[in-house]
Amino acid sequence: MRLDKIIARNRVIDLNRHDLKGALDELLDISVSRFPDLKREVLLKSLLARESTMTTYLGNGVALPHVRVKMGRRYIIAIGRSRQGIRYEGLKEDEKIHLIIMLIAGESARDYLQVLASIARSLKEREFVESLLQPIDLDAFYERLFAGFGGISLRSVQVAQNRVNRVILREAGRVAHGCNCAAIMVFGDTFVGGVDAAKWFGKAKTILVTRNIVEAKEAHNGFSETIQVRSFSSHRLAQLRSAMLVALSRGVISFNDRICCIGGMTGSNQFDTVVVVEIEREFQTLLTGHADLLPDDVKPEVLERIIAVATELAVEGREGRPVGCLFVVGDATRVERLTKPLVLNPFFGYKEEDRNILNPFMDETVKEFSSIDGAFVIRGDGVVLSAGSLIQATDADHALPSGLGSRHAAAAAISVATQCIAIVVSSSTGQVTLFRRGVMLPLTEKKMSTSE
Repeated sequence: MRLDKIIARNRVIDLNRHDLKGALDELLDISVSRFPDLKREVLLKSLLARESTMTTYLGNGVALPHVRVKMGRRYIIAIGRSRQGIRYEGLKEDEKIHLIIMLIAGESARDYLQVLASIARSLKEREFVESLLQPIDLDAFYERLFAGFGGISLRSVQVAQNRVNRVILREAGRVAHGCNCAAIMVFGDTFVGGVDAAKWFGKAKTILVTRNIVEAKEAHNGFSETIQVRSFSSHRLAQLRSAMLVALSRGVISFNDRICCIGGMTGSNQFDTVVVVEIEREFQTLLTGHADLLPDDVKPEVLERIIAVATELAVEGREGRPVGCLFVVGDATRVERLTKPLVLNPFFGYKEEDRNILNPFMDETVKEFSSIDGAFVIRGDGVVLSAGSLIQATDADHALPSGLGSRHAAAAAISVATQCIAIVVSSSTGQVTLFRRGVMLPLTEKKMSTSE
């Protein structure tokens, strides 16, 4: 779903009211008046009811109120800006909401949580939000939103046309062809703008790796696929292993493929590295004679989201320190037989939609409960079943490297006893490690920095 395609200019306004109810009423006025099957009073009541049970405040002065209703359209989005700010219960006295994105989704919209997550991720960068609140007219405001949500109007900047970049891109295409590579992977964070994949690589399969959200192929500048992986390291190609893991889980590449990778220092506007990677060699220890990295019941987007949350916990932690935690995803029925609660389950009784890891409002909840001893048990479709669960599986046959503690041992054991994937965040080093069938795969370096 391309976000900018469902945001109409006539549903973007400057708000006059300074309370949430009044602001929502303004947004409903511009968005549902032409749809006789939608009742404003019912929608307003439903939106406010959700706020009373679970906040839709994202931080950075942004709120994302949302509701699902029975309607013919998949989505209606209305956006309101308030420079003076809107009062919101629960925020600090000097903190107010300045941007409201109201999402009304049809009951048949299957990618509802993914759309919510995409909007939330697009508005996570404080600099982007602040640019929207500058004293610009609504046309310029909409243009910036359009770009930030995946439109191409502000993403047309191309790679700096210096001699080194031209040579590397041209020769990388030749290397990929000569080595019979299945795809060319470009690490896009090297540049502020974009790379015209079709111009440099013709019809070759191309993959853009970036920490920023880009929603549509039209915005990819000719790339076949886009993978979002955050990197907290200044090392060249630091995103490589995580990016390839995501590509494998999506089925974009296979274990038998050879990939040509092009990268450079983040933000340097200069490519400086070309690497050819044999996927089977890179993940040989993890395969152990199998070709199914992802368990059958685990959705690729769920694994991607858990890796993202785990990485944020490793780097940002709580109060500036890494938080050690364990996520067990997939084969939930068998996993639950091998676990027992250490505390009352904080996720018991909530709607599955509200406790799905794909729901952007789950991020802070998961991070808060990460300090509880024990594991998060997550179903393959993303529903969090429990937190603070003690893993009772044991595996005496696997010897882990020295320096790894009980959390890593539990992850290895449960990944042998069931068809799950376990992801561990180390409290001492901040390293994120994935376990499958007892085999460990480090996804990040032991020491990471947020200096980028």
